[in-house]
Amino acid sequence: MTAQIRERLILDGEETYMAFCPPLPDGHPRIFEPSPDEVVEGDGILGITACWRGYQGTWQIRDGRFYLVGLRGRFHLREGEPILADWFSGVLRVPRGERLQHVHMGFGSVYEQEVHVKVENGVVVTSRVIDNRGKKHDKWDIGRKNLPGGESRFPGDDEL
Repeated sequence: MTAQIRERLILDGEETYMAFCPPLPDGHPRIFEPSPDEVVEGDGILGITACWRGYQGTWQIRDGRFYLVGLRGRFHLREGEPILADWFSGVLRVPRGERLQHVHMGFGSVYEQEVHVKVENGVVVTSRVIDNRGKKHDKWDIGRKNLPGGESRFPGDDEL
């Protein structure tokens, strides 16, 4: 599996990225699959191996809540207010700083720091910063753990 395009995140008013892909809700009336004539030319993510999910979301953490604010690619979001991601519970991984090790698998690359944000039903309950500098990183083990379905599990997050 190729390294994947990261989801966009607006955090503390600044745009950054997540090394994680929160799921989209099933059957939400504002999320739709555009017809071929509605697809934006040059969108650049449909059919590429760096985006197996076929879309990229833009998310926001504001006032202690986690929102979906935009979609491009296979899915689009109809106009309106951001959607509270109340269907989502889990841990978001937000890389910070320089990349220390490239892992060509999922979202496995290692950065100087990671912010792990625990969300329950769309509400931020806690977060922590992990410093990866000076640690040994086994790229093969990281790659194996970043196969689809395992990429959202991080050591220590059960204690958050």
